[in-house]
Amino acid sequence: MRTLLSILLILGFTISYAQETFTVNGVIKDASNNETLYGVNVLVANSNSGVVTNEYGFYSIKLPKGEHTLIISYLGFQEQTTTIELSKNTSLNFSLNETSEYLEEVVITEDIEKLNIRKPEMSVNKLDISTIQKLPVVFGEVDVIKSLLLLPGVSNTGEGSSGFNVRGGAVDQNLILLDEATIYNSSHLFGLFSVFNPDAIKNLKLYKGGIPAKYGGRVSSVLEIFQKDGNSKEFKANGGIGLISSRLLAEGPIVKDKSSFLIAGRGSYAHLFLKFTDNDNAAYFYDLNTKLSFRLDNDNSILFSGYFGRDVFNISESFKNTYGNAVFNLRWNHVLTDNIFTNLSVIYSDYYYGLTLDFVGFNWNSGIKNLNLKYDFNHNISDNLNLDYGIQNTYYEFNPGEIEPSGTTSGIIDFDLTKKYAFESAIYLSAEQKLTENVSAEYGFRFSNFFRLGQSELNRYQNDQAVNFNENFSIYEKADPIGSTTLSKNKVQEYFWALEPRAAIAYSLNDNESVKLSYNRMYQYLHLITNTSSPTPLDIWTPSGKYIEPQILDQVAAGYFRNISNNKYSIEVEGFYKLIQNRIDYIDGADLIANNAIEQVILPGTARAYGLELLVKKNLGRFTGWLAYTISRSEQKTPGRNSLETGINNGKWYKTAYDKTHDVSIIGSYDLNSKWQLNTNFVYQTGLPTTYPSAQYKFENLTIPVYADRNSARLPSLHRLDISATYTPIKNKGRNYKSSWNFGIYNVYGRKNAVSLNFRNNEDSGNNEAVRLSLFGIVPSVTYNFKF
Repeated sequence: MRTLLSILLILGFTISYAQETFTVNGVIKDASNNETLYGVNVLVANSNSGVVTNEYGFYSIKLPKGEHTLIISYLGFQEQTTTIELSKNTSLNFSLNETSEYLEEVVITEDIEKLNIRKPEMSVNKLDISTIQKLPVVFGEVDVIKSLLLLPGVSNTGEGSSGFNVRGGAVDQNLILLDEATIYNSSHLFGLFSVFNPDAIKNLKLYKGGIPAKYGGRVSSVLEIFQKDGNSKEFKANGGIGLISSRLLAEGPIVKDKSSFLIAGRGSYAHLFLKFTDNDNAAYFYDLNTKLSFRLDNDNSILFSGYFGRDVFNISESFKNTYGNAVFNLRWNHVLTDNIFTNLSVIYSDYYYGLTLDFVGFNWNSGIKNLNLKYDFNHNISDNLNLDYGIQNTYYEFNPGEIEPSGTTSGIIDFDLTKKYAFESAIYLSAEQKLTENVSAEYGFRFSNFFRLGQSELNRYQNDQAVNFNENFSIYEKADPIGSTTLSKNKVQEYFWALEPRAAIAYSLNDNESVKLSYNRMYQYLHLITNTSSPTPLDIWTPSGKYIEPQILDQVAAGYFRNISNNKYSIEVEGFYKLIQNRIDYIDGADLIANNAIEQVILPGTARAYGLELLVKKNLGRFTGWLAYTISRSEQKTPGRNSLETGINNGKWYKTAYDKTHDVSIIGSYDLNSKWQLNTNFVYQTGLPTTYPSAQYKFENLTIPVYADRNSARLPSLHRLDISATYTPIKNKGRNYKSSWNFGIYNVYGRKNAVSLNFRNNEDSGNNEAVRLSLFGIVPSVTYNFKF
């Protein structure tokens, strides 16, 4: 790392301006609570120069000697302008004040949005937490993941499903980071809610393409979420009471203006009402967010953050299911020089799944853990060149499942599926450079390594093929092992390496229009073993190894971006094409639960997705909102391994379980007056692919269905209208307590959107019939929110 740093420093000196330049750097915070602000525009007036603050609120910009006017701009905060006479390196911090709660009109200068138009960043969506809190959602519970589904290129597999799909990708292809820690399951109550408490979230950013080199390990998207640091000025608390869940957050200074704490809790309690009906079943969740922040001096900060969440599902005390995430992160932010910002992190992630079956007499435990050490550098070489580089190392432990008897009378014996271990490391270098007045680029590479470590038992197969093809019946079958090998987990069983180039370029047609192009190659070494359209907590993660190759993505995207009327309106149009090699496919009849030899039921295939996305936004005024439309296709193909094999679905392309031809979202928010705000959203989506029987035949008084090609049919289209209204009483002067009421109706016209269609024989008529399963009708909600 020292060698790399020395080279970059030399590079900085060799390409610096001929004229004398100096560095201006600092941290930008919210004046009300000292919370650092991510993505603040720092612009130089009457020029195209500017930077944005990083995720820790730090900025650094090099400027020639002389007088400069800086414009500090951030949505929702009052703009600041300051003029400086630059004759030496200068540290300049800013504290921004929030804009008034209710404004008839907002006027901004022409310079503010120039930077976003000219930046090579594309295929990125940012949602302000205040925007998320306005959106109508089921049961009135503000939901980060459900908000993402209203963006172009983002969907899921239906109401009540877990996770999200980006540009035709699977749920496991999304890297979800909470304060840099990996979240392996983003859902509570099997998909009804997300694990992210909106009160504790500072900002979020979703990369669908053009993914910077600092991120790796997934081939579809990166969702980056940062928790608030905590108020270091004064004690504050806020929360909300809803029909089925409530939440509370407290934050305040440990030492005023130097350190702070934050703790937030949330839980559901709808199951308590079942007690009044003598119903012993229960389904509930709870989670806890915490953060400690210490500013040692102007150049050093220490931050500790954590999250713990659990879901519990009981059926008459004889069946108990418990699962959830636990993550911790210890970070050191350090300003190494005037133009180098560093972040050193030690991160622990743990996803646990537990099952107790008292009527059988055993407990089941599984999960995945990882320990991550990373060191990142942000280096401002000059006004025209900025570098990001660093190293990342992650150790994994996979527990696919272990069974232990429960109670003294259980006849179950201990049984453990083979644990797996792996180590992943990477170095990366990325440059953002202004090439000409109208052309800027971001380019770099990521060099990744994956070491599949030894395990207690690894099957060996004839010709290294764990799946056989039965030519007589044209079906795939499990191969019988011919033996096994054992290797210490300190030894390397299999090794993979990859060079992952990244590039994006932006050409500015003028200050308000640009076209952009990006390319990504990414590798994914972990796989989620599931053959359902919506993954369940029981699904397990497994590493690449002898019989499972890493997934490889190549994605290109091109887009047109325009700001209209000083950013009152904006338009984004993007087209994309992505190809993924080594995507796992499952043979017919694959048994995935408690399978100690997963390699016997999977085959490598190829996936592709392509489409067009449109996002039209109204950003300013009493009425704001957006229209998002995506037309796309997501397909998979698994041909035979030789001329005798048929492959999956006869080797033909078939639609993936998350393919949606059309996806439309319309979102609107209207400030009626200083007390009332009205919000609505409408969604329409093409029905999900599914497989229906196309014929049947009789055999010994049994009716045998004959199924059509895989995913050749579709469920009915999904559409829904949601509305909500927020009432905020005018606060009395001198009173710190502030409250609001949120009233909502989910699915206003009671659409019975199909989660699935099942076929059965009608007992009365004897005819076959299709039965639609739907989760929600009309769902009213009311939530009381408070802050003091």
